[in-house]
Amino acid sequence: MSRLQSLFVSHGAPSSTEDEEWMTSLQNLGEKLGDIRGIIILSAHWVERGLFAGPLLPSSLIYDFWGFPERLYRVRYPAPPGADLLPILQKLPGIGPITPAPSRGLDHGMWVPLLGLRPEADIPVLGLSLPGTDPGRLHSLGQALFPLRDEGILVIGSGGLTHNLGALAAGENHATAPWAEEFDQWVVQKLESSDISALLNFRKEAPNASLSHPTIEHFAPLFVAMGAAGEGFHVTFPVDMFRYGSLSLRSVAFWNPASSPSC
Repeated sequence: MSRLQSLFVSHGAPSSTEDEEWMTSLQNLGEKLGDIRGIIILSAHWVERGLFAGPLLPSSLIYDFWGFPERLYRVRYPAPPGADLLPILQKLPGIGPITPAPSRGLDHGMWVPLLGLRPEADIPVLGLSLPGTDPGRLHSLGQALFPLRDEGILVIGSGGLTHNLGALAAGENHATAPWAEEFDQWVVQKLESSDISALLNFRKEAPNASLSHPTIEHFAPLFVAMGAAGEGFHVTFPVDMFRYGSLSLRSVAFWNPASSPSC
């Protein structure tokens, strides 16, 4: 079994599931990922003081959003729960204690991108909380998850490359705000040069960091995916688009010589 990539996915809004271009890009990415036996996904919408994991039992999705069309509250993603993945996680060196959350369903930061990446919903999925938002700690968590990639378990961090709800323009197809594009391109450059230090210190080093991320939780999953990439990683950007004038939907596939760059 070849080593899987690790992913950072910008999940947009629940209505992104009706964005044909975005969904097609995710479907194309999902088809190239290879053989997957399980998925570990960390969402910007699940931040705790420690590590929690769920669902372990069949559970309903979490519709953690308001004011959207009623049809989005009827979306289903009946993936098998990830109970068999938890013992694998718990045996990882350096992972630390994990608290089971048996009935904790998948939030929209999880099921929205999974609908595109794996619409068949036939692979066990285990959500893992972000244990806070400290970049260094999250990068270390990703490093602990690295061995999963050699066991056919896909590690996904789900957030947003930019995320300032107060700056969104009405309607999807506005010209991109220069500040958002500048931040997006800075991240691209630092990822392509594997400048981990700059990315972990993005608050001080990135242009327009506070405007692009008034709060950090949507950028935080990137650090986990980057840590799970291991040493000497390379990147591709299978999704590269903006919506609402400043919302970057860029996704990142991390790979190294033992994994496929096909994404």
